[in-house]
Amino acid sequence: MEIKIIYTDHVVKLKECFRMDKGIKIATIGGGSSYTPELIEGFIKRYAELPISELWLVDIEQGREKLEIVGELAKRMVKKAELPMKIYMTLDREAALKDADFVTTQFRVGLLEARAKDERIPLTYDTIGQETNGPGGLFKGLRTIPVILEIVKDMERLCPEAWLINFTNPAGMVTEAVLRHSNMRRVVGLCNGPIGIERGIAETLKVPKEELYVEFTGLNHMVFAKKIYHKGIDVTQKVLTLMTQDAGDAVGLKNIADLEWEPDFFRTLGMIPIGYLRYYYQTATMLSEQKQSAEKEGTRAEVVQKIEHELFELYKDEHLAIKPPQLSERGGAYYSEAACNLINSIYNDKRDIQTVNTRNNGAISDIDCDSAVEVNCLITKQGPIPLTTGELPIPIKGLVQQIKSFERIAAQAAVTGDYNTALLAMTINPLVPSDRTAKQLLDEMLLAHKEYLPNFFKGE
Repeated sequence: MEIKIIYTDHVVKLKECFRMDKGIKIATIGGGSSYTPELIEGFIKRYAELPISELWLVDIEQGREKLEIVGELAKRMVKKAELPMKIYMTLDREAALKDADFVTTQFRVGLLEARAKDERIPLTYDTIGQETNGPGGLFKGLRTIPVILEIVKDMERLCPEAWLINFTNPAGMVTEAVLRHSNMRRVVGLCNGPIGIERGIAETLKVPKEELYVEFTGLNHMVFAKKIYHKGIDVTQKVLTLMTQDAGDAVGLKNIADLEWEPDFFRTLGMIPIGYLRYYYQTATMLSEQKQSAEKEGTRAEVVQKIEHELFELYKDEHLAIKPPQLSERGGAYYSEAACNLINSIYNDKRDIQTVNTRNNGAISDIDCDSAVEVNCLITKQGPIPLTTGELPIPIKGLVQQIKSFERIAAQAAVTGDYNTALLAMTINPLVPSDRTAKQLLDEMLLAHKEYLPNFFKGE
């Protein structure tokens, strides 16, 4: 019996050694994204702790050219860093997923053309068009969720122990769908928003961000910095005061886009809202800004298309072997920091605290346990452990719960392809002004995105 135990232990150790020797395999779905150099840079910086042997960049036929361009840049970056990391470019998702340790997702169903429709069509109804909020967020979810669930099924078959690290928007709704409509539990949704808020607070206080602890509560793109601690001391009110002390420079957080809040409201709220909350608290202003922007320089999707064209022209340069600084204009600041830190912490069981989208499990007491929330988590080898933050403060409770209802119903609509469920989701979103407008928007947007919504057109 003793011999068997020793032998078994020996075999286990040999297996562990083998796994270490072979390194880490990561598959990135949507590998032809302009964001990919961010990811590569992050992996290169962390290679000593995160020895990636294979990085598979996966895309679809429509993205072949971009995949080849960004893949060759990735190879040059790795070569310049003198690391034994192999870069694979493929349209074969199965080959990429086979025995992967981590799967990251950063794709856009329908490409930027679909996003442009998400933004423009609602504007014709005097309704905000945005890719993660309102009607645009709903339709991005309807297009994305079925694809994510297909990927999850493939992962269950090809790499059942892998972690799914999702950066694809709407990240909260996508995480919600995976948790409720699949058997996958190794899923984490990511957003760079909390990192931006934390950095902005550090700039305001003029202290290193490492000295801060910021307690976040809420949902993806609906998160609040509830409490701020500097070296263990609560400085929330101090930060709020500093941010509003100059009426001419209302909130000086350059890392949070266009944060211009009414000072009295901001101080009374007592928390720092992510910039996306302007869509809900400043709806009329945001609608007006979107209309003006769409007329002058185009929708955000159209602006991004121009930026992407310029980026890929840069990426083609055979002498370029670094992430170009122009990528910061794309809007993905801190992407690699968020994604790579998370993967690094899971792999190395770092037990540090990061803000991610995960199963609530009681962290926010007035949202059900099975729902996806965005909160501070202890990151372990077993995944994120959400830290209890208690009840949602009364001023934000109703709005957060309303959006959670929207996310749940939207995910159900995406899975079932049921028209009435989609109508319900559209109508209860606070950015949609009426049930009639909701129906008109739904009908027009279903036709506009028909190619990418097979669940809604099964009989045709």
